[in-house]
Amino acid sequence: MPPVPATAAPAPATLEARAVSAWFGNHQVLSRVSLTMPAGQVTALIGPSGCGKSTFLRTLNRMHEMIPAAQFGGEVLFEGEDIYDPSWRLTDARRRIGMVFQKPNPFPAMSIYDNVVAGLRLTGTRASRRTKDELVEESLTRAGLWKEVRDRLRQPGGVLSGGQQQRLCIARALAVRPRVLLMDEPCSALDPTSTRRVEETIQELAGQVTVVIVTHNMQQAARVSHQCAFFLAEQGTPGGIVEHGPTENIFGTPKDQRTADYVAGRFG
Repeated sequence: MPPVPATAAPAPATLEARAVSAWFGNHQVLSRVSLTMPAGQVTALIGPSGCGKSTFLRTLNRMHEMIPAAQFGGEVLFEGEDIYDPSWRLTDARRRIGMVFQKPNPFPAMSIYDNVVAGLRLTGTRASRRTKDELVEESLTRAGLWKEVRDRLRQPGGVLSGGQQQRLCIARALAVRPRVLLMDEPCSALDPTSTRRVEETIQELAGQVTVVIVTHNMQQAARVSHQCAFFLAEQGTPGGIVEHGPTENIFGTPKDQRTADYVAGRFG
């Protein structure tokens, strides 16, 4: 992948959660979760279903508050600034902290080109045609898709394969030049070949943008991440982090027996 010009994208940012708690109505799903996600690194959130990983991910760019009756407590610091502070507009949080969902969700009738630049309209960003052209090429290149679609940018995004659609969604998220990219099980709906290509894209993005990924695939977490956080919710208690640290330590020399049992596949 050719290098992106230094002026093309801002530097990745450090994201820090402090004592994050979350509720759906009266049901608490997270309790005082604290985690630093270092700039330019890939942080994997692992753990069994129902332990709050995806909810935690959604608190990191204020998507949790879109759910009726959802409540939040704690702080999420973006380079030291709390994104839940009243001085932060919701569009600022979404522009700086992008999101890629579990299932590819391109706008199927919209062209590949228009899919990429759709985020500009959603965030109220104005750009000339030349700037859009450059941004489309840059974003598709960063998402590892440019060579495959450069001759058919006017075709609908819905004609692409599942793996290509997911990389198109990554390109769309990158087009607003976020400094953090959140990914909620981005490969769970993909075949092995498409999964490998998306993983390669994540590895290529490391250093350019901070990535936080939820995954149930332990091999994937080991392959793509620099650090892991193991979430667990036991006996009806809210989810929390049992252990976090460098990926090689979590998989090789975990400190907690529950972590060792989970990464070895003994439960979950």
